[in-house]
Amino acid sequence: MNTADSLFSSSAGTMAVVALVLALLAMAGVVLLLARQQRLLGQYQHLMTGTSGGNLEEMLNEHIAQVRETETRVEALDQLAHRLEKAAYFSLQHMGMVRYNPFGDTGGDQSFAVALVDGHGNGVVLSSLHGRGVTRVYAKPLQKWESTYSLTDEEKQAIALAYQKQS
Repeated sequence: MNTADSLFSSSAGTMAVVALVLALLAMAGVVLLLARQQRLLGQYQHLMTGTSGGNLEEMLNEHIAQVRETETRVEALDQLAHRLEKAAYFSLQHMGMVRYNPFGDTGGDQSFAVALVDGHGNGVVLSSLHGRGVTRVYAKPLQKWESTYSLTDEEKQAIALAYQKQS
């Protein structure tokens, strides 16, 4: 104990202990820095996986170019989708059909009424009256779900069926 007391009592001994503590702190700092460097190196290697060995700036520039190209393609697809949506609104979207027997002396429901309508409610109602010796077909235009011609109950029913299917 005498030597330990004499070590702390002299200024050289105090400096040696302080130097030892500082050295231990420096070693701990170096270990922490090495661990952080290894973690960063792992993240960098993960980031660079799949690249052709180029530098990070080249890789980022290539990625930005791909993003811009993709953005251009998405905008073109969006415009195409809007054009198709507008065009589809004028195409056949709704249909209603009713089969019926207008005459009691014929067999089965051979007569029919079909409503073919676009997204604006414009189209046509086709009717067929099937009799024993003749079948007649009629076409009546539709504007906003209505016709300027008089409609039979079956034609009105076909239009109502087509209208129900618009939702």
